[in-house]
Amino acid sequence: MERYYQPEIECAPREEIVKLQNERLVKQVQSVWDNVPYYRKKMEEKGVTPADIKTIDDLHKLPFLSKDDLREAYPYGLMGRPLKDCVRIQSTSGTTGKRVVAFYTQHDVDLWEDCCARAIVAAGGTNEDVCQVSYGYGLFTGGPGLNGGSHKVGSLTVPTSSGNTDRQIMFIMDLSATILCCTPSYAAYLGERFKEMGYGPDDISLKAGIFGAEAWSEEMRRDIEKTLGIKAFDIYGLTELSGPGVAFECSEQKGMHINEDHFIVEIIDPVTGEVLPEGEQGELVFTAVDKEAFPMIRYRTRDICSITREKCSCGRTHVRMAKPKGRSDDMLIIRGVNVFPSQIETVLLNNGYAANYQIIIDRVNNTDTLDVRVEMTPEMFTDNVGEIQQRQRTLVEGLRSMLGLKAQVTLVAPKSIVRSEGKAVRVIDKRKI
Repeated sequence: MERYYQPEIECAPREEIVKLQNERLVKQVQSVWDNVPYYRKKMEEKGVTPADIKTIDDLHKLPFLSKDDLREAYPYGLMGRPLKDCVRIQSTSGTTGKRVVAFYTQHDVDLWEDCCARAIVAAGGTNEDVCQVSYGYGLFTGGPGLNGGSHKVGSLTVPTSSGNTDRQIMFIMDLSATILCCTPSYAAYLGERFKEMGYGPDDISLKAGIFGAEAWSEEMRRDIEKTLGIKAFDIYGLTELSGPGVAFECSEQKGMHINEDHFIVEIIDPVTGEVLPEGEQGELVFTAVDKEAFPMIRYRTRDICSITREKCSCGRTHVRMAKPKGRSDDMLIIRGVNVFPSQIETVLLNNGYAANYQIIIDRVNNTDTLDVRVEMTPEMFTDNVGEIQQRQRTLVEGLRSMLGLKAQVTLVAPKSIVRSEGKAVRVIDKRKI
């Protein structure tokens, strides 16, 4: 039986959702015009005023915000409330340029935690569950978001943060944890460690996992589910919009429901900025209609995916977004071919390899090179050179079929690629471009 955290909102008729969005959008645009000079200037440059925005159908008239805008306005230039009204910041884990710092009023924190609570309940969580939050705490949004959501649901919350894997396993086993929240790559690593310690899926108390913060494939989902004996749920979010909980999977797992009472979604052509019809693949753009301290309007996420408003049998009426295929800014262009790391991961997992790999791109004699280093599992590890070479050839052909270009594949020993306790470092681009 499907459960809901806020059924009156999650299952509201479409006309009620649209009415709410219209009201909140009009109010938010006026507030941003009055309180955020940086965005007001962008509106003026585009020749639009709050009077031009009457419904969500007018959203396309407003200018976009990008990560470059956030860096330019750093730190206080996009705040929509006085500093005295703000109670917290969170920050991205980005490695280039200035960090993105997002601000929260207590109202913003409460709404964010409600969104995370919806995700936990959709994954089967109740006040009888033990929810282990193994996302990083601190500036990273994963830990604080799911921690607050777990509290709202009433679950016993175990705030382990990331790292110290043996301690993570100790708490899962000793406290009979039932829900695990972390990055998918760390869930895979936990599964690997459980296996090494002699635990099978029947020995592990977990029933569900809520995994996000990085791209992962359906093949990786099945691998994690098999190893840990759980049902794995996807969750989506980004610091600029609050954190995890912008969208989440229900039991049907046919896309992630976007919390439309808080976020209006658009799909645009990443090159032209044109809004695309439902079902077409493009860049995901969000407008946060009731965020107070950091009110993002038409924020370009760079995530590539599609949305659908087809009725979901779970009973929720909010639009669903597909799992992002990749990012328009993380997309690799190799010898003129668009390549997403998730495509490479699919080939590896389909051939029985675990999700431990690195993609190394370089440029030799003005030609791009693509080298994929792949860990063998302990079961397939061998010192038979002929067998290793045959396996490498199989992967080369699989990647050629998937990507349309040739890659160099190097199989390496188990555990020879450094493990990540947060977001996995999958891509090393050595090109000077």
